Amino acid sequence: MTYANLMVHLELGRANAGLLRITGEIAERFNAGVIGIAARPPLTMVYGDGYISGDLYEQDQIETAREMRAAEAEFRAALSAHVGTLEWRSSTSFGLVADYLAAESRSADLLITGVAAGGVFDSSRAVNTGDLVMQAGRPVLTVPTAATTLPLAHVLVAWKDTREARRALSDALPLLQRATAVSVVEIAAELDLDAAHGHVADVVHWLKRHRVEARASVHRSTGDDAAALYALGQDQGIDVIVAGAYGHSRLREWVLGGVTRDLLLSANRCALVSH
Repeated sequence: MTYANLMVHLELGRANAGLLRITGEIAERFNAGVIGIAARPPLTMVYGDGYISGDLYEQDQIETAREMRAAEAEFRAALSAHVGTLEWRSSTSFGLVADYLAAESRSADLLITGVAAGGVFDSSRAVNTGDLVMQAGRPVLTVPTAATTLPLAHVLVAWKDTREARRALSDALPLLQRATAVSVVEIAAELDLDAAHGHVADVVHWLKRHRVEARASVHRSTGDDAAALYALGQDQGIDVIVAGAYGHSRLREWVLGGVTRDLLLSANRCALVSH
């Protein structure tokens, strides 16, 4: 298994240098092609049924077209020297950004995206990362704004004995095979500790059959699994977290196992998640 084709989502109206640098690193590791993608619905998506003057609508269309051109130029300038096959896709049609990206991800093995801040005004025009993960049917690598490189010195697999976690582990296998160290961690309630030891032992054995040497650990839950994982990440110098995601995308809310949304979206490290 490999990542033969990547898709990277560029946010309009801002620099995407770190995101593109990481995309280039991954593309070089796997000799992968890269599809750049950007989307923004018309201004009417923001105001709903409110009145939009023709001048304001036209000005917004012109600005969106300018930002699309700038994003494509940034994409090609950053990756043309590192990637053999580049493709650009964009959309200004009605609909949510996450819906468009999820549909287009049929062409990719891995979808790479930053985490949009998305205030109240632009919430209809920025990607909802939770919705994207829920709908894509592909692993999604989220990249914090400050990240500029993707070292694979130590990858942490946040294990829960769920379908989503099993999917994420399989989806992350190409990265895990290139990591220097891999830790499989389960945080469990007191009554579930014995079972958790069995879970992570099985996962480590499965990884070994796929040429990944990993170490397992189980930690007693203190009621805040997000904080526990964050502390482990800090103590062990984790570069990437791998985890399964599940939730209710229609309600614009989601959970990552027992880990809160804030841990993923505000993390100071990349996270590969699958649903």
